[in-house]
Amino acid sequence: MGASAHATPPRAAAAGAELAVENVSKRFGERVVALRGVSLRVQPGELVLLTGPSGSGKTTLLNVIAGFDVPDEGRVLVDGAPVQEREDLARFRREEIGVVFQLHHLIAGLTAADNVEMALIPVRITRAERRERVLAALQEVGLGARAEHFPSQLSGGERQRVAVARALVNHPRLLLADEPTGALDSASSEEVLALFGALRDRFGMTVLLVSHDPGAARRVDRTLRLRDGRVEP
Repeated sequence: MGASAHATPPRAAAAGAELAVENVSKRFGERVVALRGVSLRVQPGELVLLTGPSGSGKTTLLNVIAGFDVPDEGRVLVDGAPVQEREDLARFRREEIGVVFQLHHLIAGLTAADNVEMALIPVRITRAERRERVLAALQEVGLGARAEHFPSQLSGGERQRVAVARALVNHPRLLLADEPTGALDSASSEEVLALFGALRDRFGMTVLLVSHDPGAARRVDRTLRLRDGRVEP
């Protein structure tokens, strides 16, 4: 089944979420200190690049923001509410944030549409509505005509765009992307980076993008740099 020409686009987020990281530290074992008192703020609707050398703590910080990891000190707030104090973190991740990883993590035996739909399985909507939202999300990332293709039939850039559609389909107010172009060639990287800007401009979501890609800085509102677990001044 191809994407419907009349599929309703995903609704715009009411507004991007405000993100605040306050004095967050994170250790792994006795010797590894991944984050050292990190503080930062991202305004609603802002597109911010987080960069820094390998091992500087970027992925750890995203995992703490998303609630996958718990900080040893400090806290993360989304719209003023501490992430780690939420009663249902899974629901928070499902309804308020979207996460895009460096590797797309698509299921080889499922079509692009079915991979996107996996994010909607816990949501209490009809199958028809799920399908409509899936096709609309794929349209948003330029893959409406590829909905029934399997990952093996898609290019690396297309597979990553499916992963972006999967993160978008729940209409997040905060989008976190961890090296989404790290495994792509330069042309595909440009397409994916442009996509994040276009999605922010259309839906008003807040985006925190981790990338080493030199082209990323041209497409964001501002850049933050981590080094040795600290935000550089």
